[in-house]
Amino acid sequence: FDEFMRTQLEEGLDQLLESELTAFLGYDPYAREGWNSGNSRNFSYFRQVKTQFGPIKVQVPRDRKGEFHQHTLPAYGQHTDTLES
Repeated sequence: FDEFMRTQLEEGLDQLLESELTAFLGYDPYAREGWNSGNSRNFSYFRQVKTQFGPIKVQVPRDRKGEFHQHTLPAYGQHTDTLES
């Protein structure tokens, strides 16, 4: 059960963070209106967060200008209880 919840939490967070970046930039990935907009997606980095189901590896997207700051995960925190709720 813990393994199932951990993988679901991991996938859900990846999708949530990608949606958060999409809302910030104002266009979907690979959308034509994003070309030459001045800011775009710039890969992502991995971050490990410990939850009650075990450690999860989250893929945090970033933008080219470095203006995107996600609000889903606590900054610099490695432990969280808010994700499960």
